[in-house]
Amino acid sequence: MNWTSHEFIWLDWLVFAIGIALVVCAVWRALLKAKRESQGANSEEFLYGKGEPWWVIGMAIFAANIGSEHLVGLAGTGAQNGVGMAHWEMQGWMILILGWLFVPFYQLLNNKLGRIITMPEFLKYRYTKRTGTWLSVITLVAYILTKVSVTAYTGGIFFEYLLGLPFWYGALGLIIITAIFTILGGMKGVMTLSAIQTPILIIGSFLVLFLGLATLGDGSITQGWTNMMTYCSQLHDGYGTTHMFHWATINASGHPDPLYHEYPGFVVFLGASIIGFWYWCTDQHIVQRVLGQKKGEDNSVVMRRARRGTICAGYFKILPVFMFLIPGMVAAALSAKGMFHMGDTDGAYAYMVKDILPAGVKGLVTVGFVCALVTSLAAFFNSCATLFTEDFYKPLRPGKSEAHYIFAGRAATVAIVVIGIIWIPVMMSLGKLYSYLQGIQSLLAPAMVATFFLGIFFKRITPKAGEWGLIVGFLVGMLRLVTNVITDTGNTPMDGAFWNATTWFWQTNWLVFECWLLVFIIAFMFVVSMFTPKPTAEQVAAITFTDEYKRQIRASWDWKDVLGSLGVLALCGAFYWYFF
Repeated sequence: MNWTSHEFIWLDWLVFAIGIALVVCAVWRALLKAKRESQGANSEEFLYGKGEPWWVIGMAIFAANIGSEHLVGLAGTGAQNGVGMAHWEMQGWMILILGWLFVPFYQLLNNKLGRIITMPEFLKYRYTKRTGTWLSVITLVAYILTKVSVTAYTGGIFFEYLLGLPFWYGALGLIIITAIFTILGGMKGVMTLSAIQTPILIIGSFLVLFLGLATLGDGSITQGWTNMMTYCSQLHDGYGTTHMFHWATINASGHPDPLYHEYPGFVVFLGASIIGFWYWCTDQHIVQRVLGQKKGEDNSVVMRRARRGTICAGYFKILPVFMFLIPGMVAAALSAKGMFHMGDTDGAYAYMVKDILPAGVKGLVTVGFVCALVTSLAAFFNSCATLFTEDFYKPLRPGKSEAHYIFAGRAATVAIVVIGIIWIPVMMSLGKLYSYLQGIQSLLAPAMVATFFLGIFFKRITPKAGEWGLIVGFLVGMLRLVTNVITDTGNTPMDGAFWNATTWFWQTNWLVFECWLLVFIIAFMFVVSMFTPKPTAEQVAAITFTDEYKRQIRASWDWKDVLGSLGVLALCGAFYWYFF
């Protein structure tokens, strides 16, 4: 048998089929056990799950984050631009902010409402009802632009390069399989699949990394790393792709760094942090994983479990640069060495799996990849159903059965998926996958960062300030998106008095625009607060800790939590130091 086959052979398909069957059996057993333990659960429990162990929460957060955009887009970006995009992946320290700062606020409102909240409900309570409604709208738009369309597209690309399936077979097949899984499994199924696929994905990805480096180094992993760094440091007119910060200086080539426009100096860190703050601290499909709890649980227990789950996820979040981005850099070096021909860089990871892994292992690793894709997309489906049902449908149609509400949430999810698929051709016209993804998020994040941050930490911010800050910020971001589509993200020369007078808006670097948009929204909210009624006593109480609640917060952490958090910060700092 040829153990080094560069294609999927019968052994790979056999391992893949057995692996999928075992995963299905494990999930099914977990669902039956959960059904026996939770007779009479309502739709909220179906959508949110209950209090899982902290390590399951950590895996679930990690699995919800890892999707096909990493398998395809992050590896492709690594092959083309090196570690410049690593700022968005070295966000382990940002997840700590969710566990240490935001969970206590969310749990406080859980107590006041007597149930698990959604993020729109939090803003409805702190600001106005319309603020929460707009957040639901913005979140659903974000799912269409950055989740469903990206996951479907990149899933199709991955299966096309790896298995030879036609693009639309892979994309639509992924959606159909995930839809069936979500309907049958709910959030419990997602959490169980997360725990199963995370170790497979991590082990398989590091096999790709180490075997790829060994191949590049003629059997030596360390020599392979040296060869990769040497090759990548010579790219882009000698500026290289082995550093995370790019500057406006000109080297001996006489040309400016071509990556400076994409990653301008320290602004790239600020821009990535704004997106990370929104994604890790306020995004529904992340936050709902740490808020699960059993009725009557003590607050200190809930917060301890949530915090340790985020610390666990912080360690996991450091891994994707080694699992996907650096293997993309290895793929570029191997391609230059003639080990295989890499056409589109978005196929970098699939080429690595197909050409580097031995027979049989390819099948096992692909099981983990399929589980990761399904888990990530299923998380979006659950979040869509949660938001639509709890924040739109129930207020409009009260008094219906739980089965009716679950069906309505699923129907809304189907509609969102269809719109996301229609958006795919537009998405393809806006540049490379991962750059497109972060570009869209840079337009959505500032409004939500300003609204949540000021709403929690500044009691003087008025309800109308939060409402209009969110609305105006979102509309400005969408206007910039329209100009991006028209002008190819500012790269197409535009004639006319209007375009000449507005170059500051449509041609400004996307990260610089993001930072200024955040500053504008914050200033706008403070100005509006000067002329609108103050928040009520109940709204202020929603973000005010009582002495008893402070005691519960303090009881929820000990030296283990502090030490674990410092470990995450140290690892993130070490990565920045090495690739500065």
